[in-house]
Amino acid sequence: MKQILLITDGCSNVGISPVVAAAHARSEGITVNVVGVLDGGDVGELGAAEIEEIARAGGGLSRMVHTRQLSQTVQMMTRKTVVQTIQLAVQKELKQVLGDGSIDSLPPEKRGEVVRVIDELGETTGLQVALLIDASASMKPKMAAVEEAIHDLMLSLQARQGSSQISVFHFPGSRHGDECLMDLGWSSHLKGIQSIFPKLQMGGTTPTGPAIMQVIDYYRSGDLGRKERYESDGMMGDYVV
Repeated sequence: MKQILLITDGCSNVGISPVVAAAHARSEGITVNVVGVLDGGDVGELGAAEIEEIARAGGGLSRMVHTRQLSQTVQMMTRKTVVQTIQLAVQKELKQVLGDGSIDSLPPEKRGEVVRVIDELGETTGLQVALLIDASASMKPKMAAVEEAIHDLMLSLQARQGSSQISVFHFPGSRHGDECLMDLGWSSHLKGIQSIFPKLQMGGTTPTGPAIMQVIDYYRSGDLGRKERYESDGMMGDYVV
């Protein structure tokens, strides 16, 4: 299961629309979640609207949070999106089997079984999260909160039963470039996280759309391992509803 988690505080201003890029990610099977980070003021109506539109186009969730809420929000959104994706897949299979995609239409005992399966899959399904960090100048005071959030997310992912991997990117790649740079390749360990942030050069433009597109390219070319069983054999697998 593939996700992009974008952490930003403002409006994109370079290259392809991030809304278009997020829609492209969704077509590739990658969910895009967006956290808008506040610092006592707000990112403005335009920024907030863009954040919501990016997430909507990417089939994900959006939240506007203060820095003190960032860590718990990042963990919540990651897990909630996993469960949401599994629920949609289960609903689709139920519709094919029963002619009705609603879990609520099942008898109570069967409904309980489906909910149990969803919870179990949420813990055991393989998960990859590509963190995409806005490193424009206005984000500099918020980087400590972002670092803490990533550390806590790694701990949360390591506590799951299923395999979990994280990669970290930031944009812009340079003060004048419109690209993003990879700071950490796919990893399931905390090692390397601490070395990311001292190296970040804050400032420059906000090429959110091009950055999303580069992360999509990384998903395409990276070694993403085997597909999980539910992708090839059906979400419910050996479970009988």
